[in-house]
Amino acid sequence: MGVSGCGKSTLGALLAQTLACPFLEGDDFHSADAVDKMRNGTPLTDEDRWPWLDRLGRAIATAKEGHGGAVAACSALRKIYRDRLRATIGGPVRFVMLDNDRDALLARLGNRPGHYMPASLLDSQLATLERPLPDEGAMILTTDMPAETLRDRVLGALR
Repeated sequence: MGVSGCGKSTLGALLAQTLACPFLEGDDFHSADAVDKMRNGTPLTDEDRWPWLDRLGRAIATAKEGHGGAVAACSALRKIYRDRLRATIGGPVRFVMLDNDRDALLARLGNRPGHYMPASLLDSQLATLERPLPDEGAMILTTDMPAETLRDRVLGALR
């Protein structure tokens, strides 16, 4: 979890490959209307996000049923979004928040040609972000090291 450009997809794909389980890209579950809003620089509202979170949560639950586990990349910026995902998925869910400073995130966003999420929406995501509380059991990693190192840290925490 984390804001756009933090490395969710890269780390998620590495984790899924290592764990031999499905990887679900949260961006793939947005409606066409939500993608158009973001592409045009309009931040999503909670009303835009609820159906997206529900679609993603159901897909994760199905993947867990069929494969024993799954890894998903999803912003999950607010606690209520994470709670909704947990409720929809059922069973154990672990969140890993990827963090970095605004300048590093902007640089990463500049290196994603063709992605619908413009760098202009980063500030709205940072304003929306609610860092996980201690009782959520989330792991928080700063993405200032190679993705393989981050993967190994997550795997170590899962064991």
